Amino acid sequence: MKRKPRWIGLLVLAGGLAIAPAARPQTRPYIGFVYPAGGQQGTTSPILLGGQGLDDVNAVLVTGSGVTARVVEYLRRLNNQELQLLNEQLRELKRATSAVASATNTVKTLMGSGTNEATQKLMARIEKRTREFVQTPACASISSLVIVEATIAPDADPGTREIPLVTLRGVSNPLVVHIGQVPEFSRKPMLSATIQVLGKEASALRKRPADEVEDRITIPCTVNGQIASGEVNRYRFEARKGQRLVISTLARQLIPYIADAVPGWFQPVLTLYDTNGKEVAFDDDYRFKPDPVILCEVPKDGEYVFAITDAIYRGREDFVYRITIGELPFVTSIFPLGAKVGAPVTPGMKGWNLQQAVLTPPAKDAAPGIQSLAAKRKRLVSNPVPFALDTLPDAFEKEPNNTQTNAQKVTLPIIINGRMDKSDDWDVFHFTGKSNDTVAVEVAARRLDSPLDSVIKLTDAAGTLLAFSDDREDLGAGVNTHQADSWFTANLPADGTYYVHIGDTARQGGEEYGYRLRISAPQPDFELRVVPPSVRIRSNATALVTVYAQRKDGFTGSIQLELKDPPAGFSAAPAKLAAGQNNATLTIKGPAPMKDPVSLSVVGSAKIGEKEIAHEAVPADDRMQAFLWRHLVPANNLMALAYDPASESPPKRVAPVRPPSIVATNAMITTKTSAAITGSAAKPKFTKQQIVGRLRELKRLYGEGLLTDDFYIDRVAECDAAP
Repeated sequence: MKRKPRWIGLLVLAGGLAIAPAARPQTRPYIGFVYPAGGQQGTTSPILLGGQGLDDVNAVLVTGSGVTARVVEYLRRLNNQELQLLNEQLRELKRATSAVASATNTVKTLMGSGTNEATQKLMARIEKRTREFVQTPACASISSLVIVEATIAPDADPGTREIPLVTLRGVSNPLVVHIGQVPEFSRKPMLSATIQVLGKEASALRKRPADEVEDRITIPCTVNGQIASGEVNRYRFEARKGQRLVISTLARQLIPYIADAVPGWFQPVLTLYDTNGKEVAFDDDYRFKPDPVILCEVPKDGEYVFAITDAIYRGREDFVYRITIGELPFVTSIFPLGAKVGAPVTPGMKGWNLQQAVLTPPAKDAAPGIQSLAAKRKRLVSNPVPFALDTLPDAFEKEPNNTQTNAQKVTLPIIINGRMDKSDDWDVFHFTGKSNDTVAVEVAARRLDSPLDSVIKLTDAAGTLLAFSDDREDLGAGVNTHQADSWFTANLPADGTYYVHIGDTARQGGEEYGYRLRISAPQPDFELRVVPPSVRIRSNATALVTVYAQRKDGFTGSIQLELKDPPAGFSAAPAKLAAGQNNATLTIKGPAPMKDPVSLSVVGSAKIGEKEIAHEAVPADDRMQAFLWRHLVPANNLMALAYDPASESPPKRVAPVRPPSIVATNAMITTKTSAAITGSAAKPKFTKQQIVGRLRELKRLYGEGLLTDDFYIDRVAECDAAP
């Protein structure tokens, strides 16, 4: 049988490989960490994102204003066969380079049109890729890496932004980055952590050079790092006596939940030492939040060191932290925690370094809901604090009101601004009610960053307990795992005087233990969440989202769901949350393949009494905590992309095909391979299944610029020679 020319075989094999990606699994784009998780105003810096399903990444989105970003490089997770190919290529490059001294032309023959400088760069790239290869990563779902260049405008507002990635097949989940105002220091990014084997845990520990364990910094600044298993990071700085330092940590606030970790997040521990190694301050939680904050007045001039580690010494590349240190404004509490919509109010505030600071009040046209306020001192902005706006009349608690005897009289409906001033404090309020009236009593405290763990009860004039509440499950709690705010409704048995009691379950108190207590007739209403925060739809097909309802004050009616003002080509079939139902699916139809994602809006409407009420569903990411519990983490946007499942990003380099006359003279062709090409009866080097995989690997490595022309042609020829 006459053998076909080798170059035809290369064309056929390459053509077959070109259609192979259409059959590969369509993994949803996902990012598990961002490092560093922010930057300073007026800077441009690289950011590393780890995830999976990102093979066709082509853009990065940033919410808000003042920040732009672009994708620089994608470093997918390699397999063992690809590592072997890279090692073979590297060996041949080194042999070719070593021949320069004896015959300069040899290098040109071996490397085609490449120069020695280009060869050295290619060798360096391959060495870096192979050096960073981890065969068994501790978490495979964060082992593919995307390098992004982010530019932050000098006047960008400080605070959070969300950063999802865009691929040809959809938009990833978002993670947050923070825009800071002080100089930044970032440690070198970690390599992918290796999985720990029982009994051999030490072999998976990070081998950090001794000179990287402790870094010297100048305050004020923000430091960025990642904690490896068993690791402690230290930072040394100089401070003067009397400085009021704020050392605040972002960790759990960056990555709310780590599904395969117990507890279900990075639990940082922060310790401050003096120059002699004596502990000056320590914190592992700030009130009810896992991220620690140290507030410390420097006792004397000298050098100090603060250290961070995980509470139980876990770690890997998604244990990301961001710590800001300096004499910076920090608000520890405000009062009141809210006000009536439209009422002029500037809450009082307590905290550190707030001299001449101004707390910006809510906008005059702000709608009901929770607003975010911050204090500004000169150009520096403090940590944000929540502030509630409601439509009901409000008033202030007046002491003494600890018992039914001296209870404070109120007229319904009312929202009372109060606080547990001291330990074991109770506040009692009385009102006049009528038989068969229904009263709703609700506390807003924990959702407003108050440490109060409320408990409320309703009694009659004789002290008989009629209703009681401690914690209430709240769909809108987001990352707050202790949903400590209380709520109940109760029917009044007779005309008379009734008493509402509020206290703290742990009998704690202080100026920061504020609350807003609503006593009113029921106000039926609802809130909505839509999951996931990104929708990917095959072209001209459909996809499902889930809408969850948080029903309030006994509302049980049906809720109609629809897309509001959908972009061209998008539509949704009619859907309804039936009476008493708390979740339903909405089917969204998409258009032909599109280049850029669009934002969608899901709206629910219901008739409550004589009113038509409509609320937009808040996009949310369904995240797992500690292998079991699920939480809906709010996001800014519901992004959608219609895609062609057969599409793929064009390679950076198109694989070459050379005539057989040139291929035959290639000095890199081995004797064994040459024999196979001429019809030798040698044992086949690859099976048919292996050929398919090897061709795909060769094409991907070549497209990424990691293989030379001749190396690629030679290895494809080996596959062509296999029967």
